[in-house]
Amino acid sequence: MSDSIRELTGRIREFSAARDWDAYHNAKDMAVAIAAEAGELMQHFVWQQPEQIDARVAAKRAEIGSEMADVGILLLEMADRLGFDLGAEMAAKIDRNEKRYPVEKAKGNNLKYNEL
Repeated sequence: MSDSIRELTGRIREFSAARDWDAYHNAKDMAVAIAAEAGELMQHFVWQQPEQIDARVAAKRAEIGSEMADVGILLLEMADRLGFDLGAEMAAKIDRNEKRYPVEKAKGNNLKYNEL
């Protein structure tokens, strides 16, 4: 990883502020934008069969990376605007998932935690 969440968030904040975009980046619009960009990411994989995925990623690597970056940028900005420490939130979620999906029950299957 090249930059920390804090450094990236600072760059995103500066980018948006320099363009006077704060008025447009409310919680609802940020959530909608994240969903829209996630949809653009998904579009790269729609109708692709499992055996086609690696070739698709190789062929569209730059475009897929760009869509992933869009989702990440918007997520970091939304967390910052709403006062969430995204790193801490992610760490806490991993902790919860470790309890929900104990290795002895979850290894090798894709069942949801309440079905284990």
